[in-house]
Amino acid sequence: MTANHSTPHATRTLGSLSVSPLSFGGNVFGWTADEAESFTVLDAYVAGGGNFIDTADVYSAWAPGNKGGESETIIGNWLSTRGNREDIVIATKVGAHPDYKGLSATTIKSAVEDSLSRLRTDYIDLYYTHYDDESVEVSEFLSALNDLVQAGKVREIAASNISARRLEESLAFSDREGLARYVAVQPHYNLVSRDTYEGELADVAARNGVAAVPYYALASGFLTGKYRPGTAVDSVRSAGAAKHLSTDRGVRVLQALDTVAAAHNAEVATVALAWLAAQPTVVAPIASARTVAQLPALLAVADLTLTETELALLTEASA
Repeated sequence: MTANHSTPHATRTLGSLSVSPLSFGGNVFGWTADEAESFTVLDAYVAGGGNFIDTADVYSAWAPGNKGGESETIIGNWLSTRGNREDIVIATKVGAHPDYKGLSATTIKSAVEDSLSRLRTDYIDLYYTHYDDESVEVSEFLSALNDLVQAGKVREIAASNISARRLEESLAFSDREGLARYVAVQPHYNLVSRDTYEGELADVAARNGVAAVPYYALASGFLTGKYRPGTAVDSVRSAGAAKHLSTDRGVRVLQALDTVAAAHNAEVATVALAWLAAQPTVVAPIASARTVAQLPALLAVADLTLTETELALLTEASA
């Protein structure tokens, strides 16, 4: 598959897929953005060179009146009306939908049919296990995922929220049995949350050629710089973002981001994403936007390269 030919940016490789340097997070679709707003933002994302959309079958079951699948449905309607399916890399996930919890082979094979139906497509580019399910042997879910790849319903497989031990076990099983193997992990990773990924999990990924596609890349909006001491932000995510203001690390990181942003005449969010994009194994950070106005700062990560000194400044501030 070719990336969207209008993209001016170099794409990154994820298994057999070519993806843009910023993955667009679809958790807002059907939650804080209705279908019309979602279509507008998706159009702008693609116009800005993006081709990599991340969602999950459970999005956005947490919103009042929702039951899960709302984000996939909106994306499917958009793909259908725009007629651009082959230009877009769609990532979705299995294992957290209220009707399909866990990673049994039966669950995976039923859940994927619902996702395909909502997305109005006959294949998913990147299919993640959303959360590891320790009650299921890796042999069971990897065999089920491999069947989906063999059937042409899934192109590549990946794992979100998995331990280093289970990732290693999964990769070893796939290699030993000649089955589809994880090409990516999706960890919680950003400038103020480094412990989940750095260390053992990142080492396993690097050693096995597995890419990282981090979520919460902007720490629920904290790393956009709009949350400052003494300011109130009207957002459903403000509590999650504001908690970082109460830590020394959060304040140090904002100061370092301000310094680097000023040197590049760039937005704080762009710098935070550029730091993440520069980390070993990271292929494309995930960030979401409710409005078109929020997009340019995210897409600009493709054009911002930080110096070694700047990267070190940010890394030290966030230690």
